[in-house]
Amino acid sequence: MQLSGNTILITGGGSGIGLGLSRAFHALDNQVIIAGRRKDLLDRVAATLPGTRTVQLDVGNADAIERFADEAKDSLPSLNVLINNAGIQRPEILRAGQHDLADAAEMVETNLLGPVRLTSALLPLLQGRPKSAILNVTSGLAFVPGAGVATYSATKAAMHSYTLSLRQQLRHTTTEVIEIIPPYVQTDLGPNHGSDPRAMPLQDFIGEVVRILQEHPGAEEVVVERCKPLRHAAETGSFQAAFDRLNGGVVF
Repeated sequence: MQLSGNTILITGGGSGIGLGLSRAFHALDNQVIIAGRRKDLLDRVAATLPGTRTVQLDVGNADAIERFADEAKDSLPSLNVLINNAGIQRPEILRAGQHDLADAAEMVETNLLGPVRLTSALLPLLQGRPKSAILNVTSGLAFVPGAGVATYSATKAAMHSYTLSLRQQLRHTTTEVIEIIPPYVQTDLGPNHGSDPRAMPLQDFIGEVVRILQEHPGAEEVVVERCKPLRHAAETGSFQAAFDRLNGGVVF
């Protein structure tokens, strides 16, 4: 993937990892379009990144994605990079029984169906460019699930699988498919995540992601050192130990 001269759409670009990627790619001389649900947040971010465009978009809304894709044909003809980053996480206590699955449904709509729908809708536009890329942000929890965030972990595992299939189907086209696999990062994804000393500082994570992309331009996965024990747990025979470390001390 070329790291400059792109027109990049970043979903969930107003906060957390999405904001970090927006700043990093803006600094690398790209046209950045940040998409999110909150217009006030998008406007505040855009004010700090000159030339950045914003799009109010709820990726959990199928109709909104369809409308946006139709408009993008004319409003974003140079779009050549899609970063599917938007996601939500809700804690769950499964043993208590869940009569109302609204949280689970929202996570599936936003974390899985959202990027699948947006990718499908924008793929003809991306394929029309000489070089293009789709970057899907998954999670280390796709490989070793967090029991307290079961549906979130499942959506990220599904996105990993989807990314593998998408890459295979687009292998001989002009569109690269890259998976970014974060560890636990200091963001506002969950309660107190942003200040938890056990989480990787956001700036450190973004810096390492950019270095990997710069030093390994053909990389299909971007895995920072801190996430490798989760990503490779199954292959190294350490899955159970990693699962126990992640979940053993948690009481539900």
